[in-house]
Amino acid sequence: MDKYILIVDDDEELVDFLEEYLEKDGYRVTGTYDGKSALQLFRKREFDLIVLDLMLPEMDGFKVCKRMRRESDTPIIMLTAKTAEEEKIKGLDIGADDYVTKPFSPGELLARIRAALRRVEEEEPRELNFGDLTINFFQKEVLTNNEPVDLTPTEFDILSALVKQPNRVFSRAQLIHEAFGYGYESFERTIDVHIKHLRDKIEPDPDDPSYIQTEFGMGYKFNPRGGENG
Repeated sequence: MDKYILIVDDDEELVDFLEEYLEKDGYRVTGTYDGKSALQLFRKREFDLIVLDLMLPEMDGFKVCKRMRRESDTPIIMLTAKTAEEEKIKGLDIGADDYVTKPFSPGELLARIRAALRRVEEEEPRELNFGDLTINFFQKEVLTNNEPVDLTPTEFDILSALVKQPNRVFSRAQLIHEAFGYGYESFERTIDVHIKHLRDKIEPDPDDPSYIQTEFGMGYKFNPRGGENG
């Protein structure tokens, strides 16, 4: 089945190169060079993944990502020339699933794309229930009090890793490996951003979380009796 990728970058030569490179690997690629046209294409066609630069004319990548995330949980990989951790955290905080820092090798980007699409497609156990929280792995759906919760693919993968081994304490590095795979390099605060989002979405009281609990100095664990404590 064809996978459709949207590449957004103001460097036309880079976009053209990546289109050719990814199409050789079997992907169907559309390229564009500014934020407004990216949103227009995004709303006209269903893409399986977005590669989005931060520094764009018309509308910057942060604004584009934020608007896309309001409308879809399509995986978004951000391209950035900035190495500051704060910029990467900001991208993750508004809904990006991953980032690649320029300059990068096309092989690295391809590996990130494959990993992101694999996380979306992998089959999981059908369903787990914890009080008012339901995780349906077959449909990749989360419910609280029978109401659907809008999670990004990365958030779903982190929650899946936690709920499949309740009460196990995962270090941040272990959660990175569980959600993104071994060989993935990332700063550990990435996980803190995603955990905050998860708590905001599934916890009865995000400021006093009962499901996803912090083990100070160690990491995070899932409390299967959290619903009883909320």
